[in-house]
Amino acid sequence: MPDVRLASPKGRWILLTTVLGSSMALLDSTVVNVALPRIGRDLDASLAALQWTVNAYMVTLAGLILLGGSLGDRYGRRKVFVIGVIWFAAASLMCGLAPDANVLIIARALQGVGGALLTPGSLALIQASFHPDDRSRAVGLWSGFGGVGAAIGPFLGGWLVEGPGWRWVFLLNVPLALICVPVALRHVPESDAGPARGRFDVLGAVLGAVALALLTYALIEARSASVAVWVTAVAGVVAAVAFVYVEHHRPDPMLPPDIFASRQFTAVNLVTLCVYAAFGGFFFLTALQLQVVAGYSPLAAGTALLPPTILMLLFSSRSGALADRTGPRLPLTVGPLLCAAAMLLMLRVGTDANYLTDVLPALLVMGTGMVTLVAPLTATVLASVDTARAGLASGVNNAAARVAGLVAVAALPLLTGMGPEAYRLPAAFNTSFDKAMPICAGVLVLASLLSATLIRRRPTPDCPHPECRTHGSITTPPLETGETEPTARG
Repeated sequence: MPDVRLASPKGRWILLTTVLGSSMALLDSTVVNVALPRIGRDLDASLAALQWTVNAYMVTLAGLILLGGSLGDRYGRRKVFVIGVIWFAAASLMCGLAPDANVLIIARALQGVGGALLTPGSLALIQASFHPDDRSRAVGLWSGFGGVGAAIGPFLGGWLVEGPGWRWVFLLNVPLALICVPVALRHVPESDAGPARGRFDVLGAVLGAVALALLTYALIEARSASVAVWVTAVAGVVAAVAFVYVEHHRPDPMLPPDIFASRQFTAVNLVTLCVYAAFGGFFFLTALQLQVVAGYSPLAAGTALLPPTILMLLFSSRSGALADRTGPRLPLTVGPLLCAAAMLLMLRVGTDANYLTDVLPALLVMGTGMVTLVAPLTATVLASVDTARAGLASGVNNAAARVAGLVAVAALPLLTGMGPEAYRLPAAFNTSFDKAMPICAGVLVLASLLSATLIRRRPTPDCPHPECRTHGSITTPPLETGETEPTARG
């Protein structure tokens, strides 16, 4: 039984460690979009290279995040968390020193591996260390501080890009890791979930990541219609089929197929795919639109994108409480429609857009929609499976959101006819942006229809509830852990 109290010095050190570690990954997910135009200019990169700067990280993170959580359970959560922080910092250093776009993309993929190790580990350490009476408050503080990090991320990214330069968006992770690792080794107790059982599904994790990488490449390069693109697309489909086959036939699969026997779980993940595909495409393109077309500086663009995160921080817990009373169907139907309306409002953002009259109204509606739907989405995921599988269900849902985002970043430029130099040509980019927003809005309307027809009106009685009541991330739903009885060591 974990016995660390939140008010104790050790409790404060554990909280500091987990906040620092998770903030590294969270900051990168929110600040890189703001830096993309400067990265492209400095490295003479094409639009495809900028897409890969975002997606290389997402491919490895989404493909390996479930495996990362399992490694912590088996070998020790602190050990895997520390390895993840060191790995992430080393890859960040490689990003910051990258001489060209190809090296940057490779380094971003390596960053994703580190993120897959540290992201599930930060919350798992809180679960494994704190006394049950203090655990909810500790999770709340961890989530709240993480949300603050997500809120300042775009502002900080814009300031760094304009000041020291875009490379410091990545280099900033190195001093954070130099603080985090010694504190973790000295003050955080090691823990695991007990005796090891079964084998790791490394093959499944590799096949999943390879399938995502190949299909993403095919989408990004599809405009060339070359033989290599077709071969890659076919290979990606083969890898995806092999992944499904392996998961059905392994005794200990990373993604147990029977979890989708729950109609509610399948439905809510379909909604997640639609919602976070739209969000991923929206925030990727909007950060570029504000700079390339509207003429905003990186700092102004980063600051402009703050309202949705601030609204999430202020009201996500209240939204979750309201959904407990009304049931999930209503907020999961209304929330996507509000976000769809916001994306249509973004059509007003063009050359010399006024922030107060053109940009802010759309982002306020966007934030309201996100507040309405994100907390009920997570609660519905947890309610749709047995309590013992709540952690797995949340991990699958989190990975689904990341996959949806990377597919959107890969596909939207193709669907809207963006050329390799589009981000250098304001008129061309604006035309494609005006095509992309209705597409994103249509995907959100589909999410609303799925919710209205497939989501239960009332939650299941006695279902597990989310621990992360306050949530600030705009790119993924909160990652929850299941109820565990960890074994503390040291």
